[in-house]
Amino acid sequence: MWGADVHIRDVAERFAAAGYVALAPALYSTGDGRPEALSAERVEEAKAFLNSLPPDQWMAVLGDETRRSETLGKLPKHRGAAVGETLGTLFGGARDPGRHVPVLRAAVSYLRAHPACAGRLVGSVGFCMGGSLSAQLACSEPELSAAVVYYGSSPTPEQVKGTRCPLRGFYGQEDPAVVTGLPAFGEALREAGIDHELRVYPDTPHAFFNDTRPSYRPEPARDAWARTLAFFAVVLGPVSSAEVA
Repeated sequence: MWGADVHIRDVAERFAAAGYVALAPALYSTGDGRPEALSAERVEEAKAFLNSLPPDQWMAVLGDETRRSETLGKLPKHRGAAVGETLGTLFGGARDPGRHVPVLRAAVSYLRAHPACAGRLVGSVGFCMGGSLSAQLACSEPELSAAVVYYGSSPTPEQVKGTRCPLRGFYGQEDPAVVTGLPAFGEALREAGIDHELRVYPDTPHAFFNDTRPSYRPEPARDAWARTLAFFAVVLGPVSSAEVA
């Protein structure tokens, strides 16, 4: 949701360190850069506001405009207005998958043609809104070979019919707005014959993988990261090995 911020750039570096060509598209940028409401400084202010709330209140505040306005009203007037504009932009057209999925499909084509990739397979991974987009990409891009979803909302069963690649999902139990959609998502994946695993960690909030936020939970984050790397290693480019007698 925050765009290609410090955390996302760090995650891209982790994948690069694991031997992959990593690309983190700056979805909020245009030819003229980011809109003012989504500038890096404004996004950090909005993030700080959200971090001041208990994690179990994040989605309620973000999803309810009235409650969001009441909570923002407790901030100094100028700051509250700026944060409110940024959050309103993020939860308005900036979240429209129809706007971002074509960019992500172009990113798949770009990677497949990149000299460093040499035609190798491409996988996607995303977090929060990015997790939802990773699932959407799996539904719409036939050249995608693997998809990983971290606590992103699920596509509709009708959309899932377009999925062609294996998928893994990682979620926190204390994220009802997201996990309530998982049974239907899992059933749609089964009906489509897609290799998948949707893992829910108990007593774990939304954004548990983000180590720059108070929602970070190292144990499920470590487990999900290991499973992500293992999944990509098998699907995107198995490494040959030999048994030792």
